[in-house]
Amino acid sequence: MRAVRRQWAAWALAVAGAGNAAASDAGPAYAPVTPDHTLVFPADYGSHPQFRTEWWYVTGWLSTERGESLGFQVTFFRTKTDIAEKNPSAFAPRQLLIAHCAISDPKLGHLRHDQRIRRAGMGLAEAAEGDTRMWIDDWSLRHVASRGTAQADAGAAGGTYEANIVAEDFALRLGLRETQPVMLNGDQGFSRKGPDPHAASYYYSVPHLKVSGTVARDGQSDAVTGEAWLDHEWSSEYLDADAVGWDWIGINRADGGALMAFRVRDLKGNQLWAGGSVRSGDGATQILRPEEIEFRAGRQWISPRTGTAYPVQWWVRLGGREIALRPLMEDQENDARLSTGAIYWEGAVSAYEHGATVGTGYLELTGYGERLRLR
Repeated sequence: MRAVRRQWAAWALAVAGAGNAAASDAGPAYAPVTPDHTLVFPADYGSHPQFRTEWWYVTGWLSTERGESLGFQVTFFRTKTDIAEKNPSAFAPRQLLIAHCAISDPKLGHLRHDQRIRRAGMGLAEAAEGDTRMWIDDWSLRHVASRGTAQADAGAAGGTYEANIVAEDFALRLGLRETQPVMLNGDQGFSRKGPDPHAASYYYSVPHLKVSGTVARDGQSDAVTGEAWLDHEWSSEYLDADAVGWDWIGINRADGGALMAFRVRDLKGNQLWAGGSVRSGDGATQILRPEEIEFRAGRQWISPRTGTAYPVQWWVRLGGREIALRPLMEDQENDARLSTGAIYWEGAVSAYEHGATVGTGYLELTGYGERLRLR
């Protein structure tokens, strides 16, 4: 089965490449990200097919009835290819959909992970507009908005996400209930990613999703509860020309607060740009400037598969506070070369202040083995 999926994924990438090669000089125009745009919900929960790249990231911590701690990741990507709009073929892959899923299982010691890639359409894969409804075959992520209240239009809490993944050697069936409104990152959702203002995305987060459901592994299904974080971004020019990758954290604080921070690294590994949002337990949100954020790397872990060295322990300064990050386990490397073409580290971490645990969340490290190239 794994070999079949590898062949299928390679075929899908070849189709995309053939489409790129066949694109006319008048390829598609991608919508720009501009600072004067206002995000509107529930419409902006959904897909934005006129932009080049988009993703929905759900990450979190789970506890089983047996007392195990697990991390999980469910990600759907949408990308608009370089196929010319005038191409009349119904088979032309104008939109590609990609999904990654993973479980961080300390007993196993490395990720259980899987990936899929499909062209959108034909009822087999879709990223719907208007609200979050994505599927690739039997993998899906959808949002069920709260009913009977106009607050849903403003991104208020009350809805539920449903994630259903049947992977090669595990399965996730999770409900993720909103407990807080969306957190707009950057300038009301306009998030700069570099000195060039064109390198930007529209970006919001949904912290403190309450999770319940089941996780199946090794022939056994466990009931789980936990807490998760959702990120949704879309862009047409995400990275500055001098960027090689980024470091990102999303932390649900135990006091009800939340914090997101990222830095984009240049060719020398230095901070090219940074951004962050800090929400307190009472809901007040502070948007941090690049100079208020500092990532300092600690202990490294070297992948036995790729030889890539990832810093898996961190100290992150966010304005006047500093947190330390420690991973649930060191080997949380995700090999997604058959879909997005990237290898990255995406893993569950605990956050500490003054030696005490203050929250849990996820850390993402990209561009360490080689420069990250967004398809």
